[in-house]
Amino acid sequence: MPALREWADLATLTAALTQHVARRLKEDLARQDQAVLVVSGGRSPVPLFKALAAQPLAWDRVVITLADERWVPPDHPDSNEALVRAHLIQGRATKARLVPLWTGDATPEAAVPAVSLALAALPQPFSQVILGMGEDGHVASLFPGASELADGLSTEIPVLAVRPQHAPHPRLSLSLHALLQSRDIVLMISGTAKRHLLQRALGEGPVEELPVRAILRQSAVPVSIFWAP
Repeated sequence: MPALREWADLATLTAALTQHVARRLKEDLARQDQAVLVVSGGRSPVPLFKALAAQPLAWDRVVITLADERWVPPDHPDSNEALVRAHLIQGRATKARLVPLWTGDATPEAAVPAVSLALAALPQPFSQVILGMGEDGHVASLFPGASELADGLSTEIPVLAVRPQHAPHPRLSLSLHALLQSRDIVLMISGTAKRHLLQRALGEGPVEELPVRAILRQSAVPVSIFWAP
């Protein structure tokens, strides 16, 4: 059962989550050469990124990659890579190595082999995966109703191309199998609407209706839910 951690506001949540992630990275760096941090895009994690970048870690031994990416170049305003470079690969964390998902290929489908190889070369299990949850219950780019969802939930290939029906841009997403190659998963959400959606996701119903259920219902990897109003 996922651990639900409630915080008074986003600032308190960010401070607590920063320490949670930093502790996880430090633990892995103490016993192995590298630690891998998988992050999500969107505006919500920006304060977390800024706080993490200030942490006194051996950043030169930290690898950062993304849970998903819109298929746009890294100078595009919708690029998750651009967001990570602007807010996380800063300060002390400039020494971290970013493994992007965008390759410059014309389509995300064309990029699957190269990105799969790049991810397979990273130390596994990943130290930490940080996910958000969309208003439709999607995680990474595993969207309800998407023709690629069944594949994303079942394939052992690390990434898949996704063409969402109701979201902009084709995308490349880590598969459920890849997301679960982690020592720890955090689901970071905020607001009353997301809390109500979380309660639905924790209840009965098919994973295909709310793909976040695939993360919440598995028992292979510990999941912590960080929520604030």
